[in-house]
Amino acid sequence: MNTIIKRSYLILLLLLIVSSCATNDVEPQTILEPQPEPIVEPPKSQDIQIAPPDAERIGQKIWMNEGSAKVENLTVWNKAETFPSLGIAHFIWYPPGQEGPYLESFPPLLAFFEQQGVNIPGWLKKTPDSPWNSREAFYKDINSATMKSLRNLLKQTISQQIQFVIKRLERALPQMLAILPTEERRNHVRRQFYRVGQKTVGIYALVDYINFKGEGVSPKERYKGQGWGLLQVLENMTGNSNDVMGEFAKAADKVLTLRVRNAPKDESHWLPGWRNRLKTYTHEF
Repeated sequence: MNTIIKRSYLILLLLLIVSSCATNDVEPQTILEPQPEPIVEPPKSQDIQIAPPDAERIGQKIWMNEGSAKVENLTVWNKAETFPSLGIAHFIWYPPGQEGPYLESFPPLLAFFEQQGVNIPGWLKKTPDSPWNSREAFYKDINSATMKSLRNLLKQTISQQIQFVIKRLERALPQMLAILPTEERRNHVRRQFYRVGQKTVGIYALVDYINFKGEGVSPKERYKGQGWGLLQVLENMTGNSNDVMGEFAKAADKVLTLRVRNAPKDESHWLPGWRNRLKTYTHEF
């Protein structure tokens, strides 16, 4: 091939390449090997930041709700219940062999005390279940050395009890989201949780309601398939009111009214007191 022909051939080939590139706006794509689906980890609990004075006020408010902030009410056994209620938040402690519908919270509280370095009476370390099998036995023993040591422990650990209930709130949101079947419902509950938690009174309401009626995730805490915990309250919030705390209290009233309606025995005598408690959620303190 002579030089002129060779040069013409190269020019023609170059023009064809340029023409081909000009008619194709899309850059060549690199073919990647299929990648495995990312592992979606369950949401983790997050620390709730509360100033110490606010935490103290929340704890005192809970103690007032549960026991009128009286030392003698740190150890009580309510009528018509099958377990004692202990501490500022009336933590439940079941007698041996009993598994009630409510979450047992006193043994986890004792474990938390030990983590915090609290000196626990020796008899409590050896007693995984409540040593009292009935309300009568409990009050027969109310002024015993055992009961006095228990009240003294609970009186000296107010701040640790406050920390414990706040830690329970930190774990609540992941637990609630984990049982919801759709992303739409998870997003709704997550949004309501943070709407309520924007104010100190909102943190108080969330902590108090969880302590008061639970997270709402246990299948045992149901009447006719309907729960009454924090999860059910958040699900029943409309999410469109400027009065967030009023909305929360209204949803809680609806959930608790439904509980009374579905209860296997009459619980209507509790409802007025519950409603008075809900009113405390609507006022800053």
